[in-house]
Amino acid sequence: MKQYDFGKKYFLRDIMGAYMSTLGEKNKKVVIVNADLSGTSRNKDFVKNFPQRSFNVGIAEQNMISFAAGMAHEGFIPFAFSMAPFITMRACEQNRSDVAYGNLDVRLIGSYAGVSGGISGATHWGIEDCAIMSCMGNMKVLEPSDPVQACKMLDATLSCHGPIYIRVSVEPTISLYNDDYNYEIGKASIVKDGTDGAFICSGITVKYALEAALSIQKRCGKNIRVIDMHTIKPIDRDAVISAAETGRIIVAQDHTQIGGLGAVVSSVLSEEGLNPRYKNIGIPDYFVPMAHATYLYHKFGYDKEGLENAMIKLLSN
Repeated sequence: MKQYDFGKKYFLRDIMGAYMSTLGEKNKKVVIVNADLSGTSRNKDFVKNFPQRSFNVGIAEQNMISFAAGMAHEGFIPFAFSMAPFITMRACEQNRSDVAYGNLDVRLIGSYAGVSGGISGATHWGIEDCAIMSCMGNMKVLEPSDPVQACKMLDATLSCHGPIYIRVSVEPTISLYNDDYNYEIGKASIVKDGTDGAFICSGITVKYALEAALSIQKRCGKNIRVIDMHTIKPIDRDAVISAAETGRIIVAQDHTQIGGLGAVVSSVLSEEGLNPRYKNIGIPDYFVPMAHATYLYHKFGYDKEGLENAMIKLLSN
């Protein structure tokens, strides 16, 4: 079993931004488009190494997406970078009509997923992005949880046809996977196996679920499965069905409870006629006060303590 160092922190935005240069070396069709946020998106190395394949459209997200669509029509693989709320909401019509409608190979990378933007406030939080992007035909929606997975996810997009949205937290995570980890879009990863219950999570909540599961095992001897549902759309239905066999499921995502991972899991359970003890933990249906991300994770119950207490409650019923 992998030994986890919960004290060592990794910032996926930095890792993915830096890895874009490697991606550019692997495939000459890879280009970057950004809306005056190359620093925020951490892709300055790519801009330096491949200036003729780097495009800054200025603070104009709608133009950025339409520009990326045009590049895709010409055979390039554009990666458009911005903050999650800007790339999914400000450019919503362009994502739908210019990219998704044509099933184009555009990759949309949205940082500041969930409330990870902290004191930047709701205007800079991507708390509805999964719901918005999942509604669009042809669109795949991904969320990495670990540095190895994040890079393998970017690699996987090169051989996957159609538009892809990747939401990225700016809060630090830990190393969950070894270098030989096999990543596949649409196939959930089991971080920890167990038969007494299951956490189904994505992104930043995976590490908190793992901490909670390890604590529960030590505290009361119960083995809780931790499922990294890195692909929100198309969801791994088999992983959800298997999780239901444990009798208890908690879904946790740094996203509104409406339209996010929890809603998709609920839909699968309903369609399959499954009825495990179930709880969906996420951001409530109101605009929350500005605060640091870790405070909000605790407030909403999807930090280690909140997830542990929620699962203990399901185990006791």
